[in-house]
Amino acid sequence: MTAVDPRDASESRLPASPVTAPRAEGVLGRTYRALTLGIISVVSLIAFEASAVNTAMPAVGHALDGIELYAFAFSAYFTASLFAMALSGEWCDRGGPLVPLFTGIATFAAGLVVAGSAQQMWLFVAGRGVQGIGGGLVIVALYVVVGRAYPEALRPSVLAAFSAAWVLPVIVGPLVAGTVTEHLGWRWVFLSIPVLVLLPLAVMLPALRKLPSRKGDEGVDRRRILLALAVAAGAGLLQYAAQRRDWVAAVPAVAGLVLLVPAIVRLLPAGTFRAARGLPSVVLIRGLAAGSLLAAESFIPLMLVTERGLSTTLAGLSLTGGGLTWALGSYTQSRPRLEPYRERIMGIGLLLMAAAILTVPLVLLDGVPVWIVAAAWVVAGFGMGLNISSGSVLLLKLSRPEDAGSNSASLQVSDALGNITFVGLSGLLFSAFGGAAAAEGATPDVTNAASGQPAAFAAVFVTMAAVAFAGSWVATRLRPAGGGPAPAPSGGAKSAPAAHPRTPSAPAER
Repeated sequence: MTAVDPRDASESRLPASPVTAPRAEGVLGRTYRALTLGIISVVSLIAFEASAVNTAMPAVGHALDGIELYAFAFSAYFTASLFAMALSGEWCDRGGPLVPLFTGIATFAAGLVVAGSAQQMWLFVAGRGVQGIGGGLVIVALYVVVGRAYPEALRPSVLAAFSAAWVLPVIVGPLVAGTVTEHLGWRWVFLSIPVLVLLPLAVMLPALRKLPSRKGDEGVDRRRILLALAVAAGAGLLQYAAQRRDWVAAVPAVAGLVLLVPAIVRLLPAGTFRAARGLPSVVLIRGLAAGSLLAAESFIPLMLVTERGLSTTLAGLSLTGGGLTWALGSYTQSRPRLEPYRERIMGIGLLLMAAAILTVPLVLLDGVPVWIVAAAWVVAGFGMGLNISSGSVLLLKLSRPEDAGSNSASLQVSDALGNITFVGLSGLLFSAFGGAAAAEGATPDVTNAASGQPAAFAAVFVTMAAVAFAGSWVATRLRPAGGGPAPAPSGGAKSAPAAHPRTPSAPAER
């Protein structure tokens, strides 16, 4: 579910709120209590789904005989959410956040139903794509709600509550999902969540109806929506081509590149892909960090289940520590005395991630204890917390006030593109080294799993460690050569609330 992720509070440049507080009142005061609790509940449910999907995926792939589409189940979410975020921003600016928010929640729930009831893997992947559309709509709309419903003095507290809403799901999500998968079946991990969203919706609906409906003077920026659609379609075609083993794959591959490359160049700041100093490198490093961590994380439960015979629950729990240290890393980088070393901190964070990801495949060796994976992921989570949070702060520091929203949007595009690219690449490597065929023979809950293909998992983790290491080099180029704020994105994106899709994945600031 990073999914897109409300945890990255510092990346949003929220519009001025029409609400003024007549007295000192907190976010849980009488005026805001229902809306705050409703928002946190929605975020928590999305966070739970994001934490649970990794745990349930090995069972899904085995039950639907679709290990070859394993990576698609993750990348479909991010591909769809990339387009939905651009659409939601325009929709919210045009007519307010109420309709996009409820449409997104309904779409997210519909995707859960499709995925949970799927009888074939391709239909499960389609359900994940529908979830991505809903998640992209919801995340942006929630930021707009915060900007319009809360006075400026209360916004930091609300956004901090967003971050806190991820802590409990990260802790209990893998355990609950693993238990449900083992005793009730993986389908209930998906089918139970739609019912749970009804209560928070009912709680916050009265407050949402009071928000003013504002018509945008500039109208919908159709060009930016079309660019986001081209990126999503191009990424989807490339992922499809990567799964084929014949000459026909050249057709969707070329079509995907034709759509993706020109569109992404216009959506990101000039110089991003050559690691130009300053803002372009900040945007680039975000995609490298988010994509490498998520791609590695996506294959950890599958490796532990098929190669070491762990239960689904224990395999999912190996990721829990990383969620907690992510928050610790975010807190650590916020200390005032570390401010002069922010660029160096980001480089250190990526080096920690690279070392941790490279440590994970050691569990493929006989005699190496399985707890080494959980220990490594504790280190990876801390490194990610240092990097992602510092990048958000640095982005605003390098942005002119009038460009802060557009630059934040570019950061989200880089996030989504990194997730799509590296999860897709991991799936290609996994299949190329025979991982799909080997993993199909292993049942999720057998103590002595069938012999798999260690080389397939090793290829994924070594490659993602190399990506994280490359990001540590990009960190040396974060400081602008001449100083001063960075230019606006080459695509001319207008200011809009930014959202971060971790979801299920997705990495995002906690």
